[in-house]
Amino acid sequence: MTAPLWTLTAAESRRRIAAGEITAQELLSAHLERIDAVEPRVHAFLARSAEAARRDAEAVDGSRARGELAPLAGAVLGVKDVIAGLDHPTTAASRILEGYVSPYEATSLRRARARGAVVVGKTNLDEFAMGSSSEHSAFGPTLNPWDLERVPGGSSSGSAAAVAAGMAQVALGTDTGGSIRQPASFCGTFGLKPTYGRVSRYGVVAFASSMDQVGPLGRSVEDVARLYEAIAGGDELDASSAAEPVEPWTGSDDVRGLAFAVPDEYVGAGVDPGVARVVREAARALLDAGAVERRVALPATEHALDAYYLVADAEASSNLGRYDGLRYGPRRAVDAPEAAAWISAYRGRSFGTEVKRRIMLGTHVLSAGYYDAYYLRAMRVRALIRRELLAALETVDFLLTPTSPVVAFRLGERVDDPLAMYAVDILSVTANLAGLPAMSVPAGLHQGLPVGVQLMGRPFQETLLFRAAEALSRRLPQPAAWEAGAVR
Repeated sequence: MTAPLWTLTAAESRRRIAAGEITAQELLSAHLERIDAVEPRVHAFLARSAEAARRDAEAVDGSRARGELAPLAGAVLGVKDVIAGLDHPTTAASRILEGYVSPYEATSLRRARARGAVVVGKTNLDEFAMGSSSEHSAFGPTLNPWDLERVPGGSSSGSAAAVAAGMAQVALGTDTGGSIRQPASFCGTFGLKPTYGRVSRYGVVAFASSMDQVGPLGRSVEDVARLYEAIAGGDELDASSAAEPVEPWTGSDDVRGLAFAVPDEYVGAGVDPGVARVVREAARALLDAGAVERRVALPATEHALDAYYLVADAEASSNLGRYDGLRYGPRRAVDAPEAAAWISAYRGRSFGTEVKRRIMLGTHVLSAGYYDAYYLRAMRVRALIRRELLAALETVDFLLTPTSPVVAFRLGERVDDPLAMYAVDILSVTANLAGLPAMSVPAGLHQGLPVGVQLMGRPFQETLLFRAAEALSRRLPQPAAWEAGAVR
């Protein structure tokens, strides 16, 4: 029996389009049918536009007829709804931006479309990318395709769930403290947080500007690598972007002679024993492939979560000051004498609980009398963590850790306990604090749910991570949500 077209990876479908076996329009139609069948149960999307997608697919087929085929030709793409586009609203899953349509397109999205990707819709997330479960979306949570009673992770929840459920082949997400990698782990997909500055942030709704990074999710290393190569590179519209040349991945899984370490700080107390078991299995797979294991110590890691939430919330309190109801979303005119009171009331009823919590925490740590004690100290810890990680990466080529200390938890289990929710990020925030590339790779199952392992490397060494990820993907089980999960 022939597998449905929506089960193809983007790389596989491109090869079949090139061979004339299928068209981009047929590939898109299969995915639109899959969305109709699955989306009511998963709720991965906030907006869809079949008409715009069909135009893009038709353009891909026209290019192929002329003997041209872009690197992402026909790839069905979901886009996290903090990345501005022209064909859909950009709401950041917040009532304060409900209905807002951007007058320009994010650089990352423009580059993906220019290389043949077909945008199938904007995906759900925790409001303003602040959360680890999707339960903070103003428009309702996304559900995990493996178990509809569990969260898909966050904040790029819809992107990961759409890929896992076969509704998109690849997706764009953003990662400020693990928001690509953690949902990738929970949903059994691949997800990359590139080096800070490697992908332009132009057109991305800001959360914490010194850590936000756009990155790809997909069902294979090759898909993630090709989407990464399409969107990476310097951008004159983003002064923080890096002009470092983008090295293409050759498809290699050769890790012979590469050194890695599994830091004790990442597999100790708080890590589910089942998750730790999968990490050990991944380490054995790398050793079998010819890699070498060494030991490193990262004692500053224990302070990472505290430092991250102080820095991130401080930046969020500044970035979200622009949303006043007068310039974005359902705007209205307000007389000057009543403006301050109106804005305060509007923000109070339009922002969700978690966003308000972080704005208040961030404003507090930046206020007079607390700046030195909290924010400045957190920045010093951040510098220490970066120095420590870079020193460790002088002795090994990459680190191998769990992506998350737990598998996907049940809806409602942590949403009313902020500290328990924040603890899920404890193993992913270090890469953001240090600006390093990190990738989540599906490595096995625990209690029938996906477990991702995290590969963390030196700045601009994404290609090396792809090699290690490919070595793992060829040696470890890669079950699909539509074969073993709830959306068969």
